[in-house]
Parts: sequence; C-alpha cells; structure tokens
Amino acid sequence: MADIIRAAPPVMNNLSYVQPTASSPWGTYLAQVDRVGPYMGSLARWVETLRRPKRALIVDVPIELDNGEIVHFEGYRVQHNLSRGPGKGGVRYHPAVTLEEVMALSAWMTVKNAAVNLPYGGAKGGIRVDPAKLSLKELERVTRRYTSEIGGIIGPQQDIPAPDVNTNAQVMAWMMDTYSMNTGTTATGVVTGKPIHLGGSLGRVKATGRGVFVTGAEAMRRLNIPMAGARIAVQGYGNVGSNAALLFAVAGAKIVAVQDHTGTVYNAAGLDAPRLAAHVVHTGGVGGFSGGEGIPPESFWDAETDVLIPAALEGQITAPRAERLRARLVLEAANGPTVPEADDILAARGITVLPDVICNAGGVIVSYFEWVQDFSSYFWTEEEINQRLDKIIVDALAHIWHTAQQHGIPLRTGAFTVACGRILMARQERGLYP
Repeated sequence: MADIIRAAPPVMNNLSYVQPTASSPWGTYLAQVDRVGPYMGSLARWVETLRRPKRALIVDVPIELDNGEIVHFEGYRVQHNLSRGPGKGGVRYHPAVTLEEVMALSAWMTVKNAAVNLPYGGAKGGIRVDPAKLSLKELERVTRRYTSEIGGIIGPQQDIPAPDVNTNAQVMAWMMDTYSMNTGTTATGVVTGKPIHLGGSLGRVKATGRGVFVTGAEAMRRLNIPMAGARIAVQGYGNVGSNAALLFAVAGAKIVAVQDHTGTVYNAAGLDAPRLAAHVVHTGGVGGFSGGEGIPPESFWDAETDVLIPAALEGQITAPRAERLRARLVLEAANGPTVPEADDILAARGITVLPDVICNAGGVIVSYFEWVQDFSSYFWTEEEINQRLDKIIVDALAHIWHTAQQHGIPLRTGAFTVACGRILMARQERGLYP
C-alpha cells in the first residue's frame, strides 16, 4: 500500500504539483471556507482544520487487460475530516480525475454530512480511468485491485465508499466482496449503494435526484415561484439530473432545456421527460432527441428559465456564464458547479443559489439509512425511506435558510456556517491527541 500523505493547503506536503487556482475545485472550496470564518465565533481558532485534509492516499492500480497487456491506473482516497464520525463519500471513475479534485470532493462531503447532521466525516475516492474503454471483466479487476489498495483505511466504522460518477451498484458489490474476502467476514456496511439483495436500500438509486426535487420545491415555495408551468433547464442527464427532471415534470413544471456530453436540446413548450429518459437509456445521451431542437452548447446558458439545475461536473457556472443566466433559482445537483466569482455575480443579480451541500444531499442521507439497516439487518420500505429523507432534508434546509437570513448572507455561506460550526465544535470537544 502506498504511504499515507498528510496535506496542507495551498500546497500539499510532498505534493507540490497540487497548485489550486481560484476556479479549481480545491481553490473553490478554500474560498468558500474563507467566507465562513467571520461567523464561527470562538470556534474560529479551529478553522484551519477545514483547510487541511486529514489523509490522502495515492495508489497504483495495475491490472491485466483481456488481451494480456499490463496497464496501470492511478487511484485516490482522501479523508478530509473524521471529527464527527467515519468518512463517507463516493468513488468516481473518470479520465480527468485528479488528486486535487478528490480533495475538494471529500471536503464538500464533510460539509454536506454536517449540514444535514449525519454522524459522518467526509471522504472521496477516484480512479483516473475511462471505464467506457474497459470490458466488464477489466472493470471488475480495476475495482478489486483499487479496493485492496485502499483496504487499510476503509471499513464500516472507518470510511464507507459509495457510487459516484461512472460507478454503480455492481461496482459497490465488487468492492464489498473484495473487502469481505480480505477481512474474512461479510461486511455489507463497508459500502453503500449496493444491490438490494446484498444489503442495499430501497430508494437509494433515485435518492439524490429526489433530494434535488424536494429542496428545489421548498426553495420555490419560499421564493414564490409557482411549480405549475415553471421552466426548468438541466445540465447533465444521468441518474441525478434525469430523476430530478422527471419529478419536476410530474409536479407540473416544464423541462425546457437539457444538456450533456452528447448535445443540447431545447423546447420552449417543454420536453417529454419520460420519453427523453428512455432516449438517453437507448442512445447514451440527450443528443438527437426528436422532441426538441438541437442548439449549440453555449446557448444552453442563455435559455430563459425559472430554475437551472447543474447536474454534471464541477466548475460549470463560470463568471461569464453567471452574467448570462436567465433564471431565478439555481439548484446545485452537481458538486461544486459554481465558482466563487460566479457566486458573487449571481447574488448581485438576485439569483438564488441552493448550494450542493444541501441540494444534492439526498444520496448520502439514504446511504446513511442503508448503513443503519445493514447494522441491524432490518430493512425499511421505500415509502418509509422517502418519508425519512424528505423530513431530514427539509428540516436541514429550514435551518440553513434561517441562518442565512439571520446573518444576511447567501445560502451557501449559511450552509457552511451551520455545517462548519458542527464540525469545529466536534473538533474542539474531542481535543488534540496526543
């Protein structure tokens, strides 16, 4: 196993190639932390804790391809903060994965878990690989080797991975099996997002999209944006974006614009969300959907909408795009989609941003339910899951909304104020050891 390397921003010890810029994922996170300091009171002396990942592991992932060739991939697992409980966060497979990105994602998980008051710290993992270029057996080998390499720092009470970009229930099953074989016991609680018959939870697949809808509907109510006929634009039409879009459509809203890596489709009268979802399953993307007009990618940001849902990767809403947005509300279904400069522009233009750390927290909330069910070996109905999810996320949003109004600050800073207060209080009360 590779050595564990401790981190210190803006440059990690012994990792001088991590040079965050203001618009990079880690740079964006650090800027967000800077804004919360004035509201921490006596806990401000601990704020530096938030700027330093507790542990970063870089691993080599060698596998043999089906043709006999040996190839190597680079993998990561970062545990940002464990003061409130074991690490929790997904694993993504993507050719653009970097250590800095995983650091930022782990930090946002720390904040997200605290924002909705789950008993977790934050972690994240990833492998720099294009899974579309691997066979199913090659993907399994990558997953099992990666799991073995990070096995020393994960566990049901240490760090619990989950699905993320390009990973799914099958990948989680392989991870759980590998960890279990290496520890000599079936440890269903080592990952969440598993298949139902291996200890997975009902409602988990749709949970993140459902959380986006539930928090979005609540924000629309508070901002007096009628749901009926509301114009919705969605960037990224994978699991999260498509499920959120379907729920908004069922509630009476119109999905007027969608975008993913295959194209951008627009229809002012509203796209047929179920038919679009079927098209994506069949073709692999929204491009070529006959129910709307194909438009240039940048035109997506000029579409006249009431609600914009960025559900792709981080850093999508830049300052120039923020100047052009024609929406009243942004629902951050993706992690870190808005850079700090864009945040300021949107605030000045009166556009409300519901931050990722609350908006897309539905997935980790139901992952928590799955973890609890695995420990007790007693499983809840999907109706019970959804009821519990809705209550937790609506109550958390109400607390964040009140905090933001109390201090006269944006919702993102309000969310960070609530979350970071909880994290730093745990850090203070636990003290320093040794």
